Amino acid sequence: MATPHEPKQDRSRATRQRLLEATIDCLAETGWVAATVAVVAERAGVSRGAAQHHFPTREDLITAALEYMFDTRTDQAQAEAETVAAVAYGVARTEAVVAGLVESYTSPLFKAALQVWTHAAADPALRERIVPLEAKFGRISHRRAVAALGVDDTDPVTHHLVQATLDLARGLGLADVLTDDSARRKEIVHQWSATLHAALNAPR
Repeated sequence: MATPHEPKQDRSRATRQRLLEATIDCLAETGWVAATVAVVAERAGVSRGAAQHHFPTREDLITAALEYMFDTRTDQAQAEAETVAAVAYGVARTEAVVAGLVESYTSPLFKAALQVWTHAAADPALRERIVPLEAKFGRISHRRAVAALGVDDTDPVTHHLVQATLDLARGLGLADVLTDDSARRKEIVHQWSATLHAALNAPR
């Protein structure tokens, strides 16, 4: 049975979600300096007071936004991986997984996170928040890649190959920040996928 408090709770959740999504958009499009609480609140269509009620500081808002969007992207990636596993086999599956990983590093979330990482490098208080969050993102991304590829990560060679793929994806994401690198990226994904597939399936 519905309670009198549910509509207010729903509004509160909706407000929080709009703020988090607006934060990611601001960071990705205009950078750290412009992504203030006031700007984010205006973009989300809420008052600054309402924004600060949910997130007392700018750092609270930004770290929560990164975590929210990473969790959202992880859920989407899981669904995509299940689809790939159902329809693709062999090297085609490997290439689909690699392409998906690379795509996640060319997304607005990565561009927003890059703004935060760059600022955190010179801000000890923010860095203290971001380093554990980045470590968490890294662990989850690795587990997701292992599951999507359907490999045994207890094998050291496999573990390093998966990590190398993630590192490659991050590097390709960085290359795409200033200019459209999609044509070269597609070729690299194709070549690395063939190399990765052969290495993952080589006799140990």
